[in-house]
Amino acid sequence: MKTPYYLCEEELLEKNLKLLDHVQKESGAKIILALKGFAMHSTFPLVSKYLKGCTSSGLHEARLAYEEFKKHNDKAEVHTYSPAYSEDDIKEIAKISDHIVFNSPSQLFKYVDVVKSINPNVHLSIRINPEVSASPKDIYNPCGIYSRLGTTLKNFDDGVLEHIDGLNFHALCEQHVDALEEVLESFESKFSKYFTNLKFINFGGGHHITKKGYDVQKLIQIIKSFREKYDVEVYLEPGEAVGWEVGYLVSSVLDTFNNGMDVAILDTSAEAHMPDTLAMPYRAEVRGAGEVGEKKYTYRFGGNTCLAGDIMGDYSFDEPLKSGDKVIFEDQIHYTFVKNTTFNGIKLPSLVVKRLDGTIDVVREFGYEDYRDRLS
Repeated sequence: MKTPYYLCEEELLEKNLKLLDHVQKESGAKIILALKGFAMHSTFPLVSKYLKGCTSSGLHEARLAYEEFKKHNDKAEVHTYSPAYSEDDIKEIAKISDHIVFNSPSQLFKYVDVVKSINPNVHLSIRINPEVSASPKDIYNPCGIYSRLGTTLKNFDDGVLEHIDGLNFHALCEQHVDALEEVLESFESKFSKYFTNLKFINFGGGHHITKKGYDVQKLIQIIKSFREKYDVEVYLEPGEAVGWEVGYLVSSVLDTFNNGMDVAILDTSAEAHMPDTLAMPYRAEVRGAGEVGEKKYTYRFGGNTCLAGDIMGDYSFDEPLKSGDKVIFEDQIHYTFVKNTTFNGIKLPSLVVKRLDGTIDVVREFGYEDYRDRLS
């Protein structure tokens, strides 16, 4: 196949889904897919067998959940949250959502009547900022200073209680269960007085459940204890945990040269195709590669754009690289194609799925028109 392309292996995806389903069955929680992290809807026939629905971050993600996920599972729930809604969007969101999460009391008071007039059965909730988070980077910390995400105890208005069925908090990012325990303690201490008559509490996302070493049994026990203590339903909405280590990005070497060190230019881009490697930042693993100097030949990988900082990192190999060699970046399914861009007009990687029966399905290829049509 022509590079670059993302390849998702359904066998690995199902392994994650089965573990998440185990958490659901043992804890009684409902787990829904966060589309912001994984939105490969060609896999929804598989995902919908295990997860209870989707959580979306606005109208277009909500439509994707409603049109592409719900058609495979008519009982699937569509949850929608946004830091703020426009009047046009909220009317459309109300038609297709089972749950709507408001970021502030003022947003709820502004739209509660119009939402209920459109969908009397929709569940409403408020996103809470528990003011405690162990997020590894400030850019991903929803509880940081001056945060725009969620309502603090100081800004909470108990007038919302007559309208809402639940509360939500989202304070984690790629974290283990001990971080959840810390956040939950703060959340309970500040807001448990408002739990009476609520139907659910949403624990948000950022739970690294499918990462090796995660204490799944402790998570199950925490959820069970919380449900029993407050007699509420519990939701979790992971995105990365669904797509964790289920596939990779395949690229090709276009050129190599030496400028004080050996450099290899690839037909992909950190800036356009692996944005979190720069935003987090982190060094993506490359199949068969070692650290700098670990193997005989070390190269700096650069993307095929004009951005000087479009660098994937430095990698070493047993043999020298040459034009046409394939380079495979591991674990590049979550938070990649959902965030990629056509910066410089660079070609978007194709989307490929290796199905459970072993067949390779090239789901989508991109070209000039995809770049042109997003411009004016």
